[in-house]
Amino acid sequence: MKLPSTLSSPQSISLNYMTLTLPTISLPKVLIILCLTVLIRGVSAPGYGQVGAEPERERLLNGLRLLIRHRPGDQDVLLKLRIHSGAAFDMAGKAGQMAILGDILFPDASTREYFTEEMGGRLDVDTDYDSITVTLQGRAREFERIVEILRTALVTTQVTPENVARIRDGRVKIAKETNVSPALWADRAIAARLFGDFPYGRPQTGSAESLGRVDRADLMHARERFLNSNNATLVVSGGVPKNRAMRALRQLLGPWRKSEQIVPTTFRQPEAPDVRTLVINAPADQGAEVRLATRAVSRSDRDFATAVILAMVARKRWVTLSPELSRRPVFVRNEPHILPGIFVMGAAVDSLLVGKTLKTAHDVLQSLVSGPVPAGELEEAKSEASAQFTKELESPDGTARAWLDIDTFGLPSISEQTGAFSAVSAADLQRVATSLFEKTRIATVVIGNSQQLKAMLEPNVKLELMGELEKPQPDKAGVKPATTIPVKKPD
Repeated sequence: MKLPSTLSSPQSISLNYMTLTLPTISLPKVLIILCLTVLIRGVSAPGYGQVGAEPERERLLNGLRLLIRHRPGDQDVLLKLRIHSGAAFDMAGKAGQMAILGDILFPDASTREYFTEEMGGRLDVDTDYDSITVTLQGRAREFERIVEILRTALVTTQVTPENVARIRDGRVKIAKETNVSPALWADRAIAARLFGDFPYGRPQTGSAESLGRVDRADLMHARERFLNSNNATLVVSGGVPKNRAMRALRQLLGPWRKSEQIVPTTFRQPEAPDVRTLVINAPADQGAEVRLATRAVSRSDRDFATAVILAMVARKRWVTLSPELSRRPVFVRNEPHILPGIFVMGAAVDSLLVGKTLKTAHDVLQSLVSGPVPAGELEEAKSEASAQFTKELESPDGTARAWLDIDTFGLPSISEQTGAFSAVSAADLQRVATSLFEKTRIATVVIGNSQQLKAMLEPNVKLELMGELEKPQPDKAGVKPATTIPVKKPD
């Protein structure tokens, strides 16, 4: 069909069995309208972060759960695999064991370089308390090759003596280089103070000492127990049609071994923490790291959104009561896990301000228990929490992580989670604050010059000094033995 250059009056044009009546309009205007239509359709195409873009759910015969989202026209594809067992399952005294297992999935640096240089993508492995998460991103046309690389890692994991020694030694080196940070000491010390021998009291990446104890037999045992198809979920999102994705996944990941029994996440609950303020000596300068913490809600708890908003309100109040905190690192976090996590307040302050900082922190917690949060303060925190949650969904990686969280923690849909922040009331905040702060023991840790801190804090604050010299006690023969308290840095 050939359009005339100008349509000066309404005309009827036959299109096979349909007659189309066109109004008076010039050809340039027709082209402009067509271009605008194409642009509008392009802009309104569903994005990664849009709530309605839910994946299709499938399951292989070996129990591997699949979340597939086809995005026509996308030149890339993202695979994100989550093994539903993490550092919480590290053996006693061997923190970092599961992190080493995660690293050993892809022991050769050339594999990561292939994704970065050849595919313009990435390959990452992240281990936390609840899971090991593998992220592979590359070109959609190389999808089968990406799945084949993942298959090799999962089905024929290279737990060789050479790989174990090299990866373990690499993590030990990193642990030694990063263990000099007072902020890191403080984070680990407050977790150990609050949780004790409970898994969340151990560093999920391990320490130099604990990593050094991990041997090949430990990793072989962990692989047999946890690295199984029915203990995992895989997200496939990008320019790969579902039928193509399923064909490759059945062929390549179908042989992945299924476990006879999934190890449940059950541990003996920790004892209540010591209420004394633990002071760890670090006399390098006049600064100090302050941490206060209590046990919090789990990620699947219906009060999760309330706890997030509670942390935001607490931080703002803390800075308001102690304006000097605004000039130094300060945070209040609700860190959730499969089991109840940690609500922690932290700040880097001048040693002379430690007493005031601790007092204002307790004042903040008490204020959240004693009365409802004003409407303006609540709405500001709700808006901030909702914006933060939405921002995390703007990238393909963030959306895939949200889908995995739904599967891991048994969460409602993304739209329902977003709405949960808006639904939080002042009564909800006060109820959760009362549950977390009123009758529970608050663990407290300060890292700084212990002698200086002792002089400033006593007798108003009950202290426990890490490494303090005990006063010599004479024995029956009158000899005064010199003894010390053998306290180590937190593992």
